[in-house]
Amino acid sequence: MIAAKELAPEVGAVVACRALEVPRATYCRHLPGKGNKPPRNACGAVSATKPKTSPPRALSQQERQNVLDMLHSPRFVDKAPAEAYATLLDEGKYHCSIRTMYRILSKAGEVKERRNQAKHPNYKAPELLAKAPNQVWSWDITKLRGPGKWSNYCLYVVMDIYSRYIVGWMVAHGESHSLAKRLLYESIRKQNIKPGQLTIHADRGSSMKSKPVALLMSDLGVTKSHSRPRTSNDNPYSESQFKTLKYNPGFPNRFGSIEDAQGFLPGVLCLVQQRTQA
Repeated sequence: MIAAKELAPEVGAVVACRALEVPRATYCRHLPGKGNKPPRNACGAVSATKPKTSPPRALSQQERQNVLDMLHSPRFVDKAPAEAYATLLDEGKYHCSIRTMYRILSKAGEVKERRNQAKHPNYKAPELLAKAPNQVWSWDITKLRGPGKWSNYCLYVVMDIYSRYIVGWMVAHGESHSLAKRLLYESIRKQNIKPGQLTIHADRGSSMKSKPVALLMSDLGVTKSHSRPRTSNDNPYSESQFKTLKYNPGFPNRFGSIEDAQGFLPGVLCLVQQRTQA
């Protein structure tokens, strides 16, 4: 093995192992850096590793910085390197190739979006704990089928999660933040809610997150709570109530008019309230 190591730099590892009848695997296993084959030249002889040199036409550090500053400029910050390259070429300016622009951006960690991106906060699961009535309410809106194929009514229901008592409800032709504001205001006034007493939870619908509703709660001293985005089970009280309502055997498939819905719902809502309380 020692003889093979001494002969290999002169005639090559393959010839040395064949002449001395030494297996090449054994020879490579005893080399420094176990399992690594020594670098060879075109003739098969072991050659020394040369240090990597920079190409003569490579951009200098200052030129790279100039290209990066150019891509950061307000003129090109929203454009891809290919678009910036074509624009500059039309003006008779050439800094580097498109691929070099990508290399410079990649080294700076800016290959993707170079503008400031919005950071979405980590939403926590809402914790709703009520030890007495009128501490936490839950409200939501569901669709009721109308007489026609594309006609629907909206049922607004506000429920106290401690007693499952329905503190307010309303049927309307559509969903509106002004109607939601009026329903919440009347429900809070009827229950004589004092500032700092109540928390109202809802999902992230347009009416629930509307500015008029938020201002109303702020004026009345009511704490608002919302479900996490794209999480359907963060408002289980209202969702369960709507399912119990619509799965009732006597619940109609369609209502002939909004008056029919307003006349039918008080009885079935009272029945659902009794079932949930039990």
